[in-house]
Amino acid sequence: MADPIVLIINGPNLNMLGTRQPEVYGSETLADLETATTAHGARLGLAVEVRQSNHEGDLVDWIQGARGRCAGIVINAGAYTHTSVAVLDALLAAEVPAIEVHLSHIHQREEFRHHSYVSKAAKGMICGLGSHGYLLALDALARMIRGS
Repeated sequence: MADPIVLIINGPNLNMLGTRQPEVYGSETLADLETATTAHGARLGLAVEVRQSNHEGDLVDWIQGARGRCAGIVINAGAYTHTSVAVLDALLAAEVPAIEVHLSHIHQREEFRHHSYVSKAAKGMICGLGSHGYLLALDALARMIRGS
């Protein structure tokens, strides 16, 4: 039987990881993140797909496409976290467990970053732990998928 698929979705500006505000987001690149999450997923018996877009509609399409195909979603919606009802609605319609991840500690930043539409659909949120948060999200999804 094939490994369950977990889709990792990264929103706007995450393509700039490693160069954009490294004091906030760290020095790892999106490619580094993809390598680490794919390897960690394999150790957990998960097939990991990593995607990134600066366009809200792409995120919505990918989330909708996860329904019936993926066992879970890890999502860092970037700025769309705080603005997108469309991403929220797609996550609710997908009917797969989702874990929200943020590299920075959003509750220690500007007030507008404290609100998350994604949280209304996510099983949990991990923030402030840098790229390690993605690995923890995969750990959590592996347990959910296996029912433990």
